[in-house]
Amino acid sequence: MGRIMLTNDCRPEATVISNIFIDQYMKDANDAQLKIYLYLVRMLQAHGDVSISQIADCFNHTEKDVLRALRYWEKCGVLTLSYDSDRNLQQIHMNDLSRIGEARPAAAKPLFDPSSSVAVISRQAIPLLSPYEKPSYSLDDLKEFGKRESTAQLFYIAEQYLGRTLSSSDMKSILFFSDKLQFSDELIDYLLQYCVERGKKDFRYMEKVAVSWAQAGVTTSEEARRHSSRYDKSVYSIMNALGKTSTPTQSEVSYIRRWMEEYGFETDVILEACERTVLATDKHRFAYADSILAAWHKAGVHHVSDIAGLDSSYQKAKSAKPAKTGSISEYNRFMHNDYDFEALEKALLKEN
Repeated sequence: MGRIMLTNDCRPEATVISNIFIDQYMKDANDAQLKIYLYLVRMLQAHGDVSISQIADCFNHTEKDVLRALRYWEKCGVLTLSYDSDRNLQQIHMNDLSRIGEARPAAAKPLFDPSSSVAVISRQAIPLLSPYEKPSYSLDDLKEFGKRESTAQLFYIAEQYLGRTLSSSDMKSILFFSDKLQFSDELIDYLLQYCVERGKKDFRYMEKVAVSWAQAGVTTSEEARRHSSRYDKSVYSIMNALGKTSTPTQSEVSYIRRWMEEYGFETDVILEACERTVLATDKHRFAYADSILAAWHKAGVHHVSDIAGLDSSYQKAKSAKPAKTGSISEYNRFMHNDYDFEALEKALLKEN
C-alpha cells in the first residue's frame, strides 16, 4: 500500500513527547505508569506544579499507585526523585533521555532547574532505600500500621491461610507488602493465598514472591494471576525439558529467572537450548543450558528463527575452513550436535 499522509486541524498548543521514550520505554510500562508520565510531561511543559494527591485524583488512582509509578520511572532512569531532610518527596527532575547511560558524576546533576523540573509537594514520607529492600520496622511502626481500618482484616485473613497466630515478624512482612511494595489489600490477600496453595507458609518465601511481582510491575490480583500462570507454566516446561520431575531448587529457579528476565528469552528459545543440552549430556544440565543461552544472548538471539540462521552461518564457515582443535569459539561449541560438547563438559565439571 502507498504512504498515508497525516494532517490535523488542531490548535498548535501541544505536549511534546521524546521519541526515545516512545521507542524504548513506552512498551514496557503499564497504563498507570504511562498516564502519570504523560501528565508530568504535560505539567512540565505548562510550567505547572503538581502534588501526589492531585495526580491521584486526576486518574482515580490511590496515592500509593502514583508513588509506585514514580519509583518505576526512577528505576528506569527516566526521572529522578529528590527529598527534603524529613524524607518527604520534594521534587521530580525529568531526565534528558538522550543522556541516560552517560557517565556523569552525581554532583553534576542539578538539584533544581526550573526549566526542566516539576516541583512536587506531598506529605507522603518515603524512606531512602532500595525500592525492594525491606526496612527494619519498629514496634511503633507496627502499631501505627495496626491503626488502619483494614489491617485487622488482613491479619485475620493471613491467620486463616496459615492456620496459626501471626508473630510480630509476620506482621512486619505484611507491613512491608503494604508500605514498601505498595501492594493493595486485595493483592496481599492473593499473595498469601498463592503461596499457601503451593505449600509455602514461610514469610521469607512470600517476600521473595512479592518482590518479583513488584519488579514485574504487578499491581492487581488479576495481573499477579496472569504473571504467575505464565511463569509457573514456563518453569515446569523447562524442568521437564531438562528431564527434571522434582520441584525446582533455588539454584535452578535462579537459572530460569536469568534466562527469562535478564536474557529476555521466550520459552521456545529456552526449550531449544534444553533439547540440545539433553542430547549432549546427562550431568550439570542447568549449567550446560546456561552456557548455551549465554552464548545465544551474546550473539543477539531473540527468536528460534535466529538460532537456525546462526547454525547455518556456522556450518558454512566450518565447511569453508576446518576449525583447529581448541580454536572453536565459545559460541560455536553450542550450536550443533557435532560441536565439542565433551570439552565443555570437562570445563563445567571444573567449575562445580
